[in-house]
Amino acid sequence: MALTWRAVLLAALGIPVVLLVPLTGTVIVWAAFVAVACTVDAMLAASPRQVAVARDVPTSVRVDEPASCTVTLTNVGRRRLRARVRDAWPPSAGVLAAAGVTPGADGTPRTHPDRHDVDIAPGDARRVRTALRPVRRGDVHADRVTIRAFGPLGLAGRQASVTVPARLRVLPPFRSRRHLPSRLARLRELDGRAAVQVRGAGTEFDSLREYVIGDDVRSIDWRASARRADVVVRTWRPERDRRVMIVLDTGRTSAVRVLDEPRLDAGIEAALLLAALAQHAGDRVELLAYDRRVRARVAGASGPRLMPELADQLAVVRPELVETDWPGVVAQVRARMSQRALVVLVTALEPAVVEHGMLDAVPGLAERHQVVVASVTDPEVAALARGRADATEVFDAAAAERGALERAAVAVRLRQRRVEVVEGLPDELAPRLADTYLALKAAGRL
Repeated sequence: MALTWRAVLLAALGIPVVLLVPLTGTVIVWAAFVAVACTVDAMLAASPRQVAVARDVPTSVRVDEPASCTVTLTNVGRRRLRARVRDAWPPSAGVLAAAGVTPGADGTPRTHPDRHDVDIAPGDARRVRTALRPVRRGDVHADRVTIRAFGPLGLAGRQASVTVPARLRVLPPFRSRRHLPSRLARLRELDGRAAVQVRGAGTEFDSLREYVIGDDVRSIDWRASARRADVVVRTWRPERDRRVMIVLDTGRTSAVRVLDEPRLDAGIEAALLLAALAQHAGDRVELLAYDRRVRARVAGASGPRLMPELADQLAVVRPELVETDWPGVVAQVRARMSQRALVVLVTALEPAVVEHGMLDAVPGLAERHQVVVASVTDPEVAALARGRADATEVFDAAAAERGALERAAVAVRLRQRRVEVVEGLPDELAPRLADTYLALKAAGRL
């Protein structure tokens, strides 16, 4: 039995009676009266067990985007249901704050946005909605639905919790999407679908056309010119139908917090932007999330199916507190890529990790594939390395400067092994990686 503020008020009304008749019997009689009134009121309340509950939630939603959960309550009992219903969700679901304070069925103010007051006649149904704005990617599982039914007087009620399974998949936010239009414009320039001021050859043969003044004489096809009895030149276009393999390192270094998010989240943003750009460029994209075993894999998806499948797989990828097996990464890439491809390793450029694992494994990939290592840098560490520290942070600044020098040395060693290195702050890594992809495509190095 659950008591309300009205039961407390009824008990408080006995204080003047006790003051007028200050006897022990008066207190006992009034307490018995309050107890009987609450008991009878609770017995007259509708049974919360005789309520059919169903939840309806969207299949998926992106981080920080609004969504709603609809709970349908059907009164299958014989009594009118006056109740307060709590649609419980974990904090990461981001239940929105109520727009205002409204009185509930029992007169108490309702300040919780996940609690709803209902009044349902026998055989009727009512829908209540809880506003959500998830703050973290992954699967969010709903908690129980609690129904507290009040009696006619609102003194007391009966309560029951019902398990109603529901799952909401929260996809990555894909904030780097804002960089896509500008990169697509550059891609169209490379493809010759937009006017450009700079002239130059592509990397794949496209067609033949007649020579005009100003064409590069090195583009003349002499055999075709002899057959046609006219001078013709070859036209070129950027590479197409190339393979792009994105490998996300989900080892312990991906769990490091960069600002308010794990380092892995910045890598996911870079992977999504690169995948979207490569898809528009006509390349085949595959993704692998790996540490010591495969955590997620996307292969064979193309066209409009690619980005939804990437987002769905990356939504549940979490950092694992284990060392990444770099020979295993190489084995996975070689098993999937028999021909030359662009292999992008999204990982941490930590000297200890690189020297004891990646540095020995990556050169084997660079012999056959074009390898790019993309790493996010910590803005706070970068600020310390640039000397933005007071006297109390001098040792932190010195450590940050030393770390920057060590990362620079590691980057040089990777470049000596024909590996491209891309570093950037969380907001800069994705566009820099996209620019590197466009530069490699323009140079015909994919």
